[in-house]
Amino acid sequence: MSTMKNNFKDPDHHLHHHHHLYSSWSFSKLMAFFFLLISISYLFYSLRFVSHSYDCDHNHHEALHIPIAREQISQQESPPFEETNVSHIVFGIGASAKLWKQRKEYIKLWWRPREMRGVVWLEQKVKTDPSDERSLPPLRISKDTSKFKYRNPKGHRSAIRISRIVSETLRLGMKGVRWFVMGDDDTFFVAENLVKVLQKYDHNQFYYIGSSSESHLQNIYFSYNMAYGGGGFAISYPLAVALEKMQDRCIQRYPGLYGSDDRIQACMAELGVPLTKEKGFHQFDVYGNLFGLLAAHPVAPLVSLHHLDVVEPIFPNVSRVEALKRLNGPMKVDPAGLMQQSICYDKERSWTVSVSWGYAVQIFRGIFSAREMEMPARTFLNWYKRADYTAYPFNTRPVSRNVCQKPFVYYFSNALLHDKASNETATQYTRLQQNPPCKWKMEDPTQIKLVEVYKKPDPLLWDKAPRRNCCRVRRTKKKGSLVIDVGECRENEVVEL
Repeated sequence: MSTMKNNFKDPDHHLHHHHHLYSSWSFSKLMAFFFLLISISYLFYSLRFVSHSYDCDHNHHEALHIPIAREQISQQESPPFEETNVSHIVFGIGASAKLWKQRKEYIKLWWRPREMRGVVWLEQKVKTDPSDERSLPPLRISKDTSKFKYRNPKGHRSAIRISRIVSETLRLGMKGVRWFVMGDDDTFFVAENLVKVLQKYDHNQFYYIGSSSESHLQNIYFSYNMAYGGGGFAISYPLAVALEKMQDRCIQRYPGLYGSDDRIQACMAELGVPLTKEKGFHQFDVYGNLFGLLAAHPVAPLVSLHHLDVVEPIFPNVSRVEALKRLNGPMKVDPAGLMQQSICYDKERSWTVSVSWGYAVQIFRGIFSAREMEMPARTFLNWYKRADYTAYPFNTRPVSRNVCQKPFVYYFSNALLHDKASNETATQYTRLQQNPPCKWKMEDPTQIKLVEVYKKPDPLLWDKAPRRNCCRVRRTKKKGSLVIDVGECRENEVVEL
């Protein structure tokens, strides 16, 4: 230190100048070294950050206990989105041992053993036919429900057992389930349309999907917020999990309720989940002839038909099972269009034509508005057997008493051709019942023996905004035939004369 001091204070100008140069050079060198050190450190840090960014991210998430999103790992590793299909649905079918022998025939009509999953739940063992095992879902016996209170004087304790079907089916632990669909042993499902309806909804959310009764009084007695179990309803997987956790406690709170579906709805109310209504689930709380309802089906996919033992066969002169079998052809070729109504006019003869595709065609003398034709004709009776049109929660129209205004009805006759080259179907409809004589001088549809309907299947029909298909009467030289085209409405096409 003393030497430095002496040197610094030395009056010799040369030595002082030399010392100044030396200090400046040392400082520059030091600064350069310092910057080099920072640059190298920064380079190493950057390289480490780039090469170990995933590890850092992983450690950071691990420290915060946040799970890493699948997308961060790799686009290739995450499974591709798969649209809901029939393999994602598990059916829970409520059945009765007493009625099993006849009711199983309805299930065989729509069940596809290699494609579908589900269970029929019975209260006791039934005699089984070896051939049935290949055409029906597996049978299981429901758990004992005697510990639950039941106090409804008009109902039956089996309501508790059936209300627990969704929970019992969930406990079987099937994999890849998105939806549980409940139905009765006398419910007929159109599987493709059921899938189409469920594709609209996110199965990871809480959804309770179904429909109300055709009886206003039934809806008042039970609830407009309740999905009727016979018509069928769907519960998303996470909602089924939530229901299973609390259902037994919930059931004990409602011993006075009548059925299984109102018990489910009571639990849904406690979970805060409302009913999402889909018009294609049909409870059919009516008696008699369903023709009016089916010939003017709402603009929605046909999903289910219920109370098949209560109503008349949907086609005349055949058994209930045979009648439903007749729907198989149209159902396979064009499920989206099944029973969809189209309305058009034969202008030369002043006839109104209504097509319920795959089911029936009606020809009316005179011109009826589309507004009138889309209302179901009251061919059926109310559930409480009153001939009272105020007892339905939808508009209906009376069946005309004037013999000249009775429609000429042509039923689908099992004749269906599908030209794959042109992607067009041809369906035939024939008259099975005679009309009473009419004295009007206008042209008589009696001359029409056969109706041919040409239509292109449209599997994307329900991906678009709901709209009825349009129909057009084709000119033909075929005597005794009416030829109709059905398809998507063209630009500016309207149902007007």
